[in-house]
Amino acid sequence: MRLLVTGGLGFIGSNFVRLVRARRPDWSVTNLDLVTYAGNPANLADVAGRPGYRFVKGDIAEPADLGRALEGGADAVVNFAAESHVDRSILAAEPFVRTNVLGTVRVLEAARALGGCRVVHVSTDEVYGALGPGDPPFSEATPLNPTSPYAASKAAADHLALAFARTYGQDVVVTRCSNNYGPYQFPEKLIPLMITNAVEGKRLPVYGDGRQVRDWIHVEDHCAGVLAALERGRAGEVYNFGARAERANLDIVSRIVVLAGVAPALVEHVADRPAHDRRYAMDASRAERELEWRPARSFEQGLADTVRWYVEHEDWWRAVKDGSYRDFYRRWYEERAS
Repeated sequence: MRLLVTGGLGFIGSNFVRLVRARRPDWSVTNLDLVTYAGNPANLADVAGRPGYRFVKGDIAEPADLGRALEGGADAVVNFAAESHVDRSILAAEPFVRTNVLGTVRVLEAARALGGCRVVHVSTDEVYGALGPGDPPFSEATPLNPTSPYAASKAAADHLALAFARTYGQDVVVTRCSNNYGPYQFPEKLIPLMITNAVEGKRLPVYGDGRQVRDWIHVEDHCAGVLAALERGRAGEVYNFGARAERANLDIVSRIVVLAGVAPALVEHVADRPAHDRRYAMDASRAERELEWRPARSFEQGLADTVRWYVEHEDWWRAVKDGSYRDFYRRWYEERAS
């Protein structure tokens, strides 16, 4: 398998690259990443330079960059590259449209030009909108109803990916996943922010009343699902991934307080963000049935493992928080990038 991974220096993408290298060592992997603020070369420092792995610095919205990444052809593309932080999309929507919509079209067009190249487009549960307390979880048939600019850009990309499958008969699979957590997550997200702030003795800011509910899945379980979709998914179909682990944000923060051994008084309620969806939950029964996939970790074990990882990798997240990771690792990669 000749595999192109886009956004492979990000949180989920880097975990996917590492999983593929471990489980499919005979595959060749090219990683195309623009190295934006969330693309951290340190995430794959243990993979860089090894046989079967190639890094290309570039933008999925630029055809020339995709052309360089696809030199020699590819059997499949897994598209993780995205602007993904809701708060940032509220402040400025245009970068999300460029990367998530135009970039996805460019990926689809480049893969179609190769002929026979499968595309797995990685999306999010946020395209479905919000659930009420008693509503059933999202299924693949749930109408899309995004509320944030981020979610709207991902919904547009999903529609385009499925339209390419229907219009051109292109081999495209779309995956949608619930909230991820685990190693190498950028510390603007809830769980790593709370863990790292706790280690630093800083306040733990919780939006509103903290009763927003999410279905949480460990990133390695999600990546195993994406691999299953790549290998066994049906073209033109959507697969939801979730772990049946609905938790309120405040309950998660309270558990992190215990695991990190800090004072509950550090928890601080702050003004809620606009249009904050109240609840997400995913019905992953199709993926379980058709892809023979199951999450391997309970949330309790996964969260404890994640707290331990951040405590043991303080050098990684401190460099991210103070910005020093950019200068050193960007220079290192640019010197070696193709």
